[in-house]
Amino acid sequence: MALAIVILAADTLRADSKPDWINHSRYAASNTEIIASQKRPVAVFMGNSITDFWYRDSPEFFESNNYVCRGISGQVTTQMLARFRSDVIELKPDVAVILAGVNDIAGNNGAIELRHIVDNIASMADLARRHGIVPIICSVLPADRFAWNPAIHNAPQLIEQLNTMLNEYCVRNNIEFVDYYSCMVTFGGALNPAYAVDPVHPSVEGYKVMEPIISTAIRRVIKQ
Repeated sequence: MALAIVILAADTLRADSKPDWINHSRYAASNTEIIASQKRPVAVFMGNSITDFWYRDSPEFFESNNYVCRGISGQVTTQMLARFRSDVIELKPDVAVILAGVNDIAGNNGAIELRHIVDNIASMADLARRHGIVPIICSVLPADRFAWNPAIHNAPQLIEQLNTMLNEYCVRNNIEFVDYYSCMVTFGGALNPAYAVDPVHPSVEGYKVMEPIISTAIRRVIKQ
């Protein structure tokens, strides 16, 4: 019995000392405020740093359209799927905008097959639909390299393959697919430097290209 207590105590200590890998705490207070207000967002944007920095660089785009940002820098699709209920479903938006997958390709949580990235994004779309929320799946933006993981030598090819797979999934399942890629790509599958602050992240000018594309798509799916 004493040994069991010691083991239980050790396990509790390890659990308490682990960081919030999903980062549920990032938007917890804001989620509570939105739910209490009973003001449903038009759209919640789920994503990684590209979405996170979008709000930082263009807050008026979100605020003037009643859009909510739920991007967290560095996250992979597994993390987004784990927080999709608290950060999207419980806010009861009309639309869920999902822009994800580049960090999976970059190996932020280790190697993952493209089909499993699609599975995670598809699961978010399934959850949205199950709760009366219209999903929009976005193409991954172009990138020819990842500064934090130079071991990935074929980023452009992987991104193109993933985008093709996502588009095909959307066609099969009658889901809106938004193509940022073709508007942002340049030679060699790189992010156009006219729209970029680095090889992965859009600049303010890049976000200005993306904003009318997604706003048009949101208006279209809401009218369906």
